[in-house]
Amino acid sequence: MSAGYLLSVEPQELQFPFELRKQISCSLQLLNKSDNYVAFKVKTTNPKKYCVRPNTGVVSPRSTCDVIVTMQAQKEAPPDMQCKDKFLLQSVVASPGATAKDVNAEMFNKEAGHHVEECKLMVVYVAPPRPPSPVREGSEEGSSPRASVSDDGSLSTSERTVVSRTHVERHEPQDNSSEARTLISKLTEEKNSAIQQNKKLREELELLMHQSRSRGGIPYIYVIVVGLIGIILGYLMKGT
Repeated sequence: MSAGYLLSVEPQELQFPFELRKQISCSLQLLNKSDNYVAFKVKTTNPKKYCVRPNTGVVSPRSTCDVIVTMQAQKEAPPDMQCKDKFLLQSVVASPGATAKDVNAEMFNKEAGHHVEECKLMVVYVAPPRPPSPVREGSEEGSSPRASVSDDGSLSTSERTVVSRTHVERHEPQDNSSEARTLISKLTEEKNSAIQQNKKLREELELLMHQSRSRGGIPYIYVIVVGLIGIILGYLMKGT
């Protein structure tokens, strides 16, 4: 508050949250610290830009009075958001029981010998408060989507798609595992069959070789064919 003997004013600056094309108001509180009736008058260097209510009045002893200062809507912002406008609060001792109707310009005439206190007030533009950003429900990061149920207890089309997709994904590994087991079983059977055939051919080959030694030999081409068949079966067995 100002250190005036008659009136104290709060705040010391007129702060306007500046916005283009918008009328903005701020308030001042005048406190009468004396036991006298005090008349006041508010003046500004730019009267066309501001509206002060009340611009004159009387504050009773040990009481307060609120003054509303309204800035008219502005079409352009000042350079660097700096304002050179100023206000002047003048206060003088009034007669006991005086009212706002008793206030006149002569009461603030210093040349007439009246003691007039003055308090200068600066105008400051501040950034307007930012509105809270809207947050949509259910859009929290990391939250899993939930299926909503309609009035008849059924899921929406998109939600049924998600549920069915999840169901398929859960069963795909099982289907793949079943196919793999079937393929392995089939390959094992083929491998065992090839081993048995190879073993049988080896036995037949040994038998033929034994007969060949005892009888004086068998057709050489037959031995070669049997050997090739054994080699092919062995290759197939290794490939499986």
